[in-house]
Amino acid sequence: MLNVLRRNRFIASLLMVSIFLISVQPVVNAAIVSTSDLIAEQQLHVDHEYLVGSLEREEIKVALVSQGVDLEMAKLRVTSMTDAEVRTLNARIEELPAGSGVVGTIAFILIVLLVTDLTGVTDVYPFIN
Repeated sequence: MLNVLRRNRFIASLLMVSIFLISVQPVVNAAIVSTSDLIAEQQLHVDHEYLVGSLEREEIKVALVSQGVDLEMAKLRVTSMTDAEVRTLNARIEELPAGSGVVGTIAFILIVLLVTDLTGVTDVYPFIN
């Protein structure tokens, strides 16, 4: 009789725990993602890839090395740029006149790296303390 009572209590306890676990519903919020939000997110990814790809161009590599910039640090900095920085940089590249894109791109990247060195975020230029 005692074994039957213990077994029934054990089964009842298991049933209570399982009913409790089944009744707990996770809270899920769903929202519609607009096409413009999705496009903006994809455009940021494309912009990041474009900037990293531009550092692979030979004329940009030569110009950065001649200025004393470590290419790996420059790539690391470009990949870690915030979305706002990427938008600003790409908007600035778009504003440059035709034919001066390479020089303007190099100059703007050098300025971004200089500002991040001065603020202490990176250590690309060895002559900046």
